[in-house]
Amino acid sequence: MSDWLQREHTGLKVERDEHVAIVTLSNPPANTWTVHSLAALRDLVQALDADPQVYALVITGEGGKFFSAGADLKQFASGDKAGAREAARRFGEAFEALSGFGGVSIAAINGYAMGGGLECALACDLRIAETQAQMALPEASVGLLPCAGGTQNLPRLVGEGWAKRMILLGERVDAATALRIGLVEEVVGTGEARALAVAWAHKAGKQSPRAVAACKGLVQATRSGSHASALVAEREAFVDLFDTADQAEGVNAFLEKRAPQWKNA
Repeated sequence: MSDWLQREHTGLKVERDEHVAIVTLSNPPANTWTVHSLAALRDLVQALDADPQVYALVITGEGGKFFSAGADLKQFASGDKAGAREAARRFGEAFEALSGFGGVSIAAINGYAMGGGLECALACDLRIAETQAQMALPEASVGLLPCAGGTQNLPRLVGEGWAKRMILLGERVDAATALRIGLVEEVVGTGEARALAVAWAHKAGKQSPRAVAACKGLVQATRSGSHASALVAEREAFVDLFDTADQAEGVNAFLEKRAPQWKNA
């Protein structure tokens, strides 16, 4: 059994379905984040990245109402800057680890995704929302701002205009609007997000894990690198795949008309 599956992860419940890790945010009643659960997510993602048998990751919330309501504001009530700095650092470490996960990450948004809850979903590769889900970055309404990637990741998905509506005006969007503006890739009925996310994860598992990791890195490089340098990197990454066992397996499986057996090597 995988070491990460045997450990305790504060605020998280972890399962395995073949090559898919399923993480459930579990801090009732609203699945809020703490510095401890954020550290647990960071450590878990690092462990999943080190496991060659894990190709995909699904994140969802416990219960039928919340994906995650974000940070517990009680920790900021005293105005302590040192505590705020630690919380911001923990959020950054956790969600940057999630964004950098080598496999495919999918958020199954099963309810309210507010503040740091939505930022968690934004750090994933793909998002599925249930029809009753509501999404917002309301930090400015309490004198704060999204510090876990929200101001950077949201406009990349929905454009600057909608990002400003959500962040500067505090607008909350429903699932239908989220789909229309590109915040999520699919909307499903109540209780159906996790199953579809797992199905997508298994679909990702039919791809070469090494090729997926390379493709993901190249796609995400469009956020900061130049187009010309990225084209060079793309060609180099293509050639580098010829150093992997999966490249030979994939091509030969196709020519032999059989399903490939990936080794993530």
